[in-house]
Amino acid sequence: MKTLPELLRASLWTRSLTPAQVARVEAETLVRTLPVGVPVCRKGEPVEHWIGIVDGLVKMTSVSPAGKTTTFTGVTSGGWFGEGSILKDKTRKYDIETLRPTRAALMPRATFNWLLDTDIGFNRFLLMQLNERLGQFIAVVEQDRLLEPDARVARSLAGLFNPLLYPDQATDIQISQEEIGYLSGVSRQRVNQALQVLEKAGLVRPAYGGLSIVDLDGLRGFGG
Repeated sequence: MKTLPELLRASLWTRSLTPAQVARVEAETLVRTLPVGVPVCRKGEPVEHWIGIVDGLVKMTSVSPAGKTTTFTGVTSGGWFGEGSILKDKTRKYDIETLRPTRAALMPRATFNWLLDTDIGFNRFLLMQLNERLGQFIAVVEQDRLLEPDARVARSLAGLFNPLLYPDQATDIQISQEEIGYLSGVSRQRVNQALQVLEKAGLVRPAYGGLSIVDLDGLRGFGG
């Protein structure tokens, strides 16, 4: 996806909308082009937008007062996030930072609330999205506490292919070893070793600028 209309067509929540509703969303949503290593939004900021990724990759992180950073998850092309913060009407509890040049779609709070008030399908989508995101974060805690580095890399890669959070994701993904390291909490050197293990297991293979996923179910279950 390279444009906002393409993102909207690929998003599950637009499938219940009328053409007029989609046109309004498109007209009111701003697209920002951001370089690598800059914030899309910051912890503590007022929540003014629901955010989608037209193209690119971002990480969701939090930094402690002592400077320790933890990464919760990554959001890739086609994903939307921040609905929980808008529904709670609170400030953001995390930072979102680009891992590569990214185009982000910023839907104003007013547009989000209009969809919430007028479209049952949008409400059903939000229930599904929130439930799926909860499961994702439970899995992240499990991976961090119970799994070895090879399995953490495998599960982090598999998480980028969630059909509900990131619909229409291709089997080839443009991602570097450094980016995988950020998402899995593993050093780049250790990611390299893990990818060799996963390749020998027939789960992934190198592709131009990234990886090709050979066995997604195998990645999801790798390491027990």
